[in-house]
Amino acid sequence: MPLSVLILGGTTEASVLARQVAGNPRLAPILSLAGRTTNPRAQPIATRTGGFGGINGLVRFLRNETIEAVIDATHPYSDQMSTHAVAACRETGVPLASLVRPAWQPEPGDRWQVVPGFDTAACALGATPRRVFLSLGRQELHVFATAPQHHYIARLIERPEREDLPPDLRLLQARGPFDRESELRLLTDERIDVLVSKNSGGDATYAKIEAARALGLPVVMIARPHKPAGHILTDVEQTVAWLHDLAPRGV
Repeated sequence: MPLSVLILGGTTEASVLARQVAGNPRLAPILSLAGRTTNPRAQPIATRTGGFGGINGLVRFLRNETIEAVIDATHPYSDQMSTHAVAACRETGVPLASLVRPAWQPEPGDRWQVVPGFDTAACALGATPRRVFLSLGRQELHVFATAPQHHYIARLIERPEREDLPPDLRLLQARGPFDRESELRLLTDERIDVLVSKNSGGDATYAKIEAARALGLPVVMIARPHKPAGHILTDVEQTVAWLHDLAPRGV
């Protein structure tokens, strides 16, 4: 029988992993998405959407589906799901690997102000009105309503569901990856004074950091939360090899 694998997804790496393992006779993968995006890209493997119902719900799922390995390929800021995965795999004895995307590191010319959270990011913008580019996703935009003096431009895949948003906010709906030249045009045309970003890592949205560096713009960088992990892997190739080590040889 092939190895039954649960992939906790929602990232570019999870999609790449799904393509790598699709059709592999030694693996029987299921991709789980949180459901924050209404129309996610179609995946080549079995896919489920929505939460599990906490640690106990995930434990039930692992047992009911006879899951034999879990890959945590969630976003670097999805710390709750990772906490649940570590606890559930510990309780069930299911091997857990965490596909950890390396964080961006400041380079010469970068003007980063690293802050611990979204509230402190809003405070870091200061009292003087500024033109702020928010590259955060839709879940945390409401936090910046505490600093209503700024003009905000936020880029996201889907419109936010909350209504308690900053009063001077314009939304740009777009899906990455983005290139350096288009990011330079955006920051220049919008006369952006400061960029606020998560330290997401990876290549898909790094061009905004390069553009800010080229323009000499400050970046308020929100540090990653503590994210519990299993066996740490840093790329898809390592992850596939880890699964093959667990999978039956005779399949």
